[in-house]
Amino acid sequence: MILAEQLEQEEKYEEAYVEYKKLFEKKQDSIDLLTKLGHLALILEKKDDAKTYYAKILELDPPNILAHEQLIDIFASEDRFKYYLLRGNLHALQQQMSHAKNDYKKAIDHAKDAEEALPARYLYAGLCEGQGKFNEAIDEYLKISDYDEKNSVIFLKLAELYEKTEGLISAIQILERGKKERNTDEFDEILAGHYIRNSQPQKAFEITKSDLTKARALFDMDKNEEGYELLMKNKAIFDKEKVFYSLLAQYYFQKDMFKEAFKAIDDFAKFDKNSPLIYQMRALIYEKQNDSFNEHINWGKYNILRGEKDVALNEYMTAYRFNDSDADLIETIAVLLETEGDKTKASEFYEKLLDIEQNNKTALQKLAEFRESIGDNRGAFDYIEKLKTIDPRNSFVKDNYETYKANAENEGNFLSFFSKLLKCGKCND
Repeated sequence: MILAEQLEQEEKYEEAYVEYKKLFEKKQDSIDLLTKLGHLALILEKKDDAKTYYAKILELDPPNILAHEQLIDIFASEDRFKYYLLRGNLHALQQQMSHAKNDYKKAIDHAKDAEEALPARYLYAGLCEGQGKFNEAIDEYLKISDYDEKNSVIFLKLAELYEKTEGLISAIQILERGKKERNTDEFDEILAGHYIRNSQPQKAFEITKSDLTKARALFDMDKNEEGYELLMKNKAIFDKEKVFYSLLAQYYFQKDMFKEAFKAIDDFAKFDKNSPLIYQMRALIYEKQNDSFNEHINWGKYNILRGEKDVALNEYMTAYRFNDSDADLIETIAVLLETEGDKTKASEFYEKLLDIEQNNKTALQKLAEFRESIGDNRGAFDYIEKLKTIDPRNSFVKDNYETYKANAENEGNFLSFFSKLLKCGKCND
């Protein structure tokens, strides 16, 4: 390397180039060597060599800005398709998405034929999708499907986008079209899953090769015993899969075997403890058992995991109407109200929580904070004083006790002074 660099510094570029190539033969994944070779190739007007080296850099390091810039300069006068394609990639790396889209569009226009345009179309469609312009992405993917006959997976992408824009039926229709046009069973299992979701279990049963999906379809066709028999026949194979237990739960639910259904749900939860399905299944069982309290508790948990906090809060408030003395529920409602920004309403529920659990440290701290925030220094100190009594080492107490105490004393002194003023005023009258 020292000799090659010395030759380069002495502007003996041809000799330096030869030396770098020797080094490159031993270390062909060196971006540093590739960069030097590309640079010298340009100086020596070996454009084809330069293209090879900079293209190799992009294989090893796709976000490499220098390689993009050099290739853009090289292709500016000899290949406008590659020029615009690379410029689009560079703009995308620089987060200039509108410029990138324009470049990809120009690359498509400058392609010599539909096949050459495909990489630019894929990139353009991907940018549209990333910007939430799903219909524009669909239009581009449809054009791709007309030309890219080797890639049947394009129909999966279209199905995903159609479901977002037009619904499940449109997603099914595009997958059916892809299956017919490409004569493939590549995405039969996904299509079977869509059939299940669209209440078409017979079609799912006919197309799937998975016994688990067949069992689910049989349950949905009210052929419960056939579905159960299929599950048990393959229990040794399936008992390591969470879907097996969700299907068992479905079977037991339909048979009103609630104890067994809860056990199957618990087994499912061992595989995926944060799945909303756990609480959906439990809610349905409690509903069937006419246990409204636990039904709405579980719908609340279901919606929390789905990120629907406002819906969850409504479910918890409904559960509260059936049982207004459950401490866990009351605390959950208080926390949700606080999260939603309704601190006043949250404080009401923390007060209810204190009525049930007089030494609840969370409630005492939250009420102290709330009272302090509305200027009730005396009330705030009362709560932190009680918290100090039951937990003297509490970090909130350590950090705030003296401040809350001083504020309460100042408030008391002011009220005493104000009361004297009023009395003096009456005397003067």
